[in-house]
Amino acid sequence: MVAYIGYFLILIALMNISLLVISKPILTKITSSYDQIILSTSKLQFPIVLLSFLCLVISFLYDDFSIKYISSNSNSTLPYYYKISATWAGHEGSMLLWCLVLSFWTFLASIYSKSLDSDFRTTFLSIMGFLNLGFLAFLIFTSNPFERNISIPIDGKDLNPLLQDFGLIVHPPMLYMGYVGLSVVFSFALTCCIRREFKPEWAKWLRPWAIISWCFLTLGIALGSWWAYYELGWGGWWFWDPVENASFMPWLITTALIHSLIICEQKSMFKNWTILLSIIAFSLSILGTFLVRSGILISVHSFANDPARGIFILLFLTIIVGGSLLIYISNSSKMNDNFNFKLFSKESFFLINNILLVTATFTILLGTIYPLILDLLGLEKISVGVPYYNAVFIPIMIPLLLLAGYIPFLLFSKKKKSIDIFKHISITFLFVLIFSFISLIFFNDFNISVLIGIFIFFWIFINLLQYTYKQYSESKSLRFITSNIGMILAHMGLAIFVLGATIVENNKIEKEIVMKIGEKVTIKGYSFTFANISKYSGVNYKGIKAEFLIYENNQLINKLYPEKRLYFSSSMPMTEAGIEPGISRDLYITLGNIISENKWSVRIYHKPLIRLVWIGALIMILGGILSIFLDKRRRLYYKRK
Repeated sequence: MVAYIGYFLILIALMNISLLVISKPILTKITSSYDQIILSTSKLQFPIVLLSFLCLVISFLYDDFSIKYISSNSNSTLPYYYKISATWAGHEGSMLLWCLVLSFWTFLASIYSKSLDSDFRTTFLSIMGFLNLGFLAFLIFTSNPFERNISIPIDGKDLNPLLQDFGLIVHPPMLYMGYVGLSVVFSFALTCCIRREFKPEWAKWLRPWAIISWCFLTLGIALGSWWAYYELGWGGWWFWDPVENASFMPWLITTALIHSLIICEQKSMFKNWTILLSIIAFSLSILGTFLVRSGILISVHSFANDPARGIFILLFLTIIVGGSLLIYISNSSKMNDNFNFKLFSKESFFLINNILLVTATFTILLGTIYPLILDLLGLEKISVGVPYYNAVFIPIMIPLLLLAGYIPFLLFSKKKKSIDIFKHISITFLFVLIFSFISLIFFNDFNISVLIGIFIFFWIFINLLQYTYKQYSESKSLRFITSNIGMILAHMGLAIFVLGATIVENNKIEKEIVMKIGEKVTIKGYSFTFANISKYSGVNYKGIKAEFLIYENNQLINKLYPEKRLYFSSSMPMTEAGIEPGISRDLYITLGNIISENKWSVRIYHKPLIRLVWIGALIMILGGILSIFLDKRRRLYYKRK
């Protein structure tokens, strides 16, 4: 019964949003209150889809195996919290979650767009409605989560053991919030393009939406990285997986978009650039959806292998991207954009920043889709991995990161002569370089990559300190922090991330050895003793747990318990790592296969400063949030409206 209600609610949602999109020409002739109709329709969409989603959750909790999706992704022995997260663990449920998030963003857009004029708002919400319509149609016609089984199985196949983890609970929803949040940016920018104007106050309205989407994308990517690190047993935090790339590309473009909106808001420049970035950002989000669900790639992130679904999304992607680009091309020349700025100015360096970000995105896109294109054409199969991205992506990012450290100079050097700015930069550069060389003492051998990473960290950090001190000395007050703390923290988080990523990738130690019970091995000053191994049973699996004693300077600092699990329903083995965390390093142990009696294959990793990768991401997110809520100018704008 609950399943029928859930499916019926999806149909109601489709009809509701169809009223918004299809009937606009009719309703505008019949009534003058179409604006209120579209507002009500946009607000109503979210509770309808939410109720449908809750119906699917309830069906999971009550083990309704008459539903095909539930019987394929759940089991009666599955803990209740995994049953809830299993709602979005597969293709159909994840698309229902996508529609739920999209309806939520539409709901928020309808509430916070009251400051816009009615004609602009109706066009804006109509575009949002069209996006809702497309994804709901995809859900109903190709991906019905409430489809019934012909014969009801006694029990379900179980959730993929890889997904029976806390990461599934938090990672997909956060990433979807970022992906779908860009629909607001896209719809708004396309409306501006249709109206052939982009006012500075509109940029002020749009920037918080871009920032909050960027924050969710950052959080989703960081959570996915952390999940892969502790769950897959490889000790890595980024693999350049095609679907990882699909989330990283919108993040890069959204970063460029935020910087473009700053100039658009302050100088009424970069209007066309801002609209184009908005279109590309959301288009890349849909591209990621296509890659995951088309069946054209093999990935741990892949949800579906049905070509029909891939064709539907490909057609929708073509309509969205092709249609929006055609509108942009036909109207961009009439935007009255202003590019009158000096060569050495804030505007020019922001433009360089954006060009580098777009170029970096293109290199990732090329590495992601080029092997797929060759495969589809029946040509030779190639694999694009870490060496390619290290060769093309990192060289682009180095000048970009150096520019991130230079931005504070642009903010407090408006009245300074070029020669003074050059002297200031040169002195800072020399000081940071010397300090970076001294810092290499803490590492055993010289490595140019490590030197570059340390230099970038101190370059950004010291420049931010100079900027903060300069602002304080001039104003004798910390009030300037309210407007700039977001920028300061975001760039500081980026510097911390770069330091952590550089150090861990160039100074990590990985050893795969055979150990017997009672044997000891020493790595990087830490002693690892294989103390014991035992069998145990979990809720829906049986496992083998090893015990390792970790000593530093003959002092016991921790006990780690890496595991090997075998799940009952799927007979799928899983590896659970034992991790000793720390700011300066992680000690990471995984248990491999048994070699002979009392002898096991063991992997031991020493990961220096790896925690800085996620700490840096969290600081960037905090910076983004504070830039929304502590910007005095933005608060005054909304107050006036």
